[in-house]
Amino acid sequence: MREFGYERASDVSGAVALLGSDPEARFLGGGTNLVDLMKAGVERPALLVDVRDLPLGGVEFTDGGELRFGATVTNSDLAAHPEVRRHCPALAQSLLAGASGQLRNMATVGGNLLQRTRCGYFTDISKPCNKRSPGSGCPAVEGEHHNHAILGASAHCIATHPSDMAVALAAFDAVISYETADGPGELPISEFYPPVGDTPHIETALPPGALITGVTLPPSPVTAHSRYRKVRERASYAFAIGSIAAALDVRDGVVREARLALGAVASRPWRARTAERVLIGGPASAEAFAAAADAELAAADPLPENGYKVTLMRNLVVAVLTELTEEVPR
Repeated sequence: MREFGYERASDVSGAVALLGSDPEARFLGGGTNLVDLMKAGVERPALLVDVRDLPLGGVEFTDGGELRFGATVTNSDLAAHPEVRRHCPALAQSLLAGASGQLRNMATVGGNLLQRTRCGYFTDISKPCNKRSPGSGCPAVEGEHHNHAILGASAHCIATHPSDMAVALAAFDAVISYETADGPGELPISEFYPPVGDTPHIETALPPGALITGVTLPPSPVTAHSRYRKVRERASYAFAIGSIAAALDVRDGVVREARLALGAVASRPWRARTAERVLIGGPASAEAFAAAADAELAAADPLPENGYKVTLMRNLVVAVLTELTEEVPR
């Protein structure tokens, strides 16, 4: 590991200033991803700016119906918060599905949003990787790719985004707040993660030197009737091979509103807007759910070893939407 400096920030403006003073500095929250990447030689910061003690740890449900939480809230605390469990159960479930209890106690909201892919070629510095070293190639295309992207990938990168939490946030139109030396700003999560295209090394649309300060979920009654489901290769701590965050409003057997986002299928959380359009106004039936899934997955372009994900995700959409429908008063 490269020798590095360490500074503990006491306020947001000070943290931003410290990062701006060194182009090779990084913010440190819980360190559950960054420190691992430093050990592997993928990340080599000259300075770590510890933001864990910043006053960004609040969680609140406002009178206007917004759910707001700060960037330093731990995954454990956010999952256990009564307002989160009541108003957006899918978010709580997504957090509990991620990592282990010990890691959730350390991992922060900001760090979760910024965690990097677990593609084996990315984390192995002896291998080429366009995400780590632009222009070097993507060996996963011809190599090991059984858990790689089937949607929105390119010849430059087929890695998937690892966050469970971000999938739930994508389904419910979260807005990410940040601070820079020029002042505060916001990004809807639909713009936060750019398409992979030919620039897979550009993983977020955050301005240079920006510090994530919090997340807001806009008012939406449908989020209270939501669910997150994760499929993994073992029941214990493991990253998803497929996941879904979903919410439904069904009245008189008709879908009035639907929210869907898929995980472990693309370089970013995949908002299933095509499936949503197919669902809204139609019957709440297994056949309709399958048709919506098929419409979304028609754009899938799997490789030889990950084609199973198309069937997996179709079945996952149908199963979760059916469960939600059965819980809705007719």
